[in-house]
Amino acid sequence: MRKDLRSLLNNERAPVTQRLMIGRCGRGRARERAVARASPAPRVLPLEEAYRFHEFHSPALEDADFENKPMILLVGQYSTGKTTFIRYLLEQDFPGMRIGPEPTTDSFIAVMYGETEGSTPGNALVVDPKKPFRKLSRFGNAFLNRFMCSQLPNQVLKSISIIDSPGILSGEKQRISRGYDFCQVLQWFAERVDRIILLFDAHKLDISDEFSEAIKAFRGQDDKIRVVLNKADQVDTQQLMRVYGALMWSLGKVINTPEVLRVYIGSFWAQPLQNTDNRRLFEAEAQDLFRDIQSLPQKAAVRKLNDLIKRARLAKVHAYIISYLKKEMPSMFGKENKKRELIFRLPEIYVQLQREYQISAGDFPEVKAMQEQLENYDFTKFHSLKPKLIEAVDNMLTNKISSLMSLISQEEMNMPTQMVQGGAFDGTTEGPFNQGYGEGAKEGADEEEWVVAKDKPVYDELFYTLSPINGKISGVNAKKEMVTSKLPNSVLGKIWKLADCDCDGMLDEEEFALAKHLIKIKLDGYELPNSLPPHLVPPSHRKSLPKAD
Repeated sequence: MRKDLRSLLNNERAPVTQRLMIGRCGRGRARERAVARASPAPRVLPLEEAYRFHEFHSPALEDADFENKPMILLVGQYSTGKTTFIRYLLEQDFPGMRIGPEPTTDSFIAVMYGETEGSTPGNALVVDPKKPFRKLSRFGNAFLNRFMCSQLPNQVLKSISIIDSPGILSGEKQRISRGYDFCQVLQWFAERVDRIILLFDAHKLDISDEFSEAIKAFRGQDDKIRVVLNKADQVDTQQLMRVYGALMWSLGKVINTPEVLRVYIGSFWAQPLQNTDNRRLFEAEAQDLFRDIQSLPQKAAVRKLNDLIKRARLAKVHAYIISYLKKEMPSMFGKENKKRELIFRLPEIYVQLQREYQISAGDFPEVKAMQEQLENYDFTKFHSLKPKLIEAVDNMLTNKISSLMSLISQEEMNMPTQMVQGGAFDGTTEGPFNQGYGEGAKEGADEEEWVVAKDKPVYDELFYTLSPINGKISGVNAKKEMVTSKLPNSVLGKIWKLADCDCDGMLDEEEFALAKHLIKIKLDGYELPNSLPPHLVPPSHRKSLPKAD
């Protein structure tokens, strides 16, 4: 089976994750063509070519689509901080960067790693076989004149690439004046990036018509979308609650998913916070977002495989639709009338195909867009259904892909963890500004004095009211005091195990003080440690207790 998987990927020696991320297809052929050529049965590409999938949906995949680093697409209305967000992550300026309160970024800018700092204009960029942008040439000069690649030697960009998009405006004039289909370009990027970050300004929560259309262009890519509520330090806590609620209400009208989108709240720029009431919240949210971005290189191989599976499923559905239209066409007369009838009946055809082939409705392309595209085609030139092509794709999805997934998981366990490093990601990983440093169970780690000692006089008064015998209180008496915290028994049981340093089933005054300190940590909203840190061990027990790992 391992040989079959290796032959499927057309490279006998490279690890699976490398083959998916740094795949070489020999003669500059599309990756799918290499897969098809390497195995006995055809795979996805022949099916796509037979039914003109590339004309209706997405161009054929190339080497660069598998070789490129994970990409992040930033989308938002003007002056929501998209370019500033990139500057914040990189901690340096990049070529073509413009920041201001007015609409400044009027181009798509791909920020990528390069040994020397510079920029490449769009027309030159789409002929570079090493970059994953060749298929963007179909959007014409109006788009290419507003597309560029900024390259600079930055540590962050060694692991990821970032796509900055023009600020979205409201009104029909701005939409027409672009000169290209903005939503189609966004859809092209959305199919290829690993993360889509929608940025909102705390003072600009309205979703314009163009922004709404842009978000709808991400249909089918919901798992990639993250939302950032930026500039949240410019409102107080009460206003922030209202802003968050209004944002979720606005998003609910344009994103039709049962799940609630993950929203990261903060102020993503290297300037002092205007309102520090929610500093702890902003820090926690920033760390969550950083962790999500940092994990992208590690998950890149699985993501590429997941996108390939989605593409194969759509190619199958497309083949069923096209072959059905071909079958229904008359051989002689009334072709135009029949074509119009079939286009009008397309929603019914979808339902019929769902029942006939047991396909989920979510796998079908959008009806309206498909109807508009079909207007330009002669149905009599479509191909009839070729079962062998369908069987080949089914075999790949059923057998090859499942085996490949398990092989990827095994190799990821044996490979070192890949994380994004540099820039803002290094600022909070070590030292006193690491999240949670000096807080909760980590408080007092750098102090010589036992951190519990400052509150010990208060705890001692409670201790002596619990009838200690020979300087210790029983578990029964300790429980009477500990349950007053109203914490669940599972938590109190963990606190008891941490505090009973000598495991004798009783607490002396230092152990009792430690138990009360741990209760306070939990009530303050921090997590308890799995083992007692050395700095929390009571002074009288430090010789007898081994140091925690």
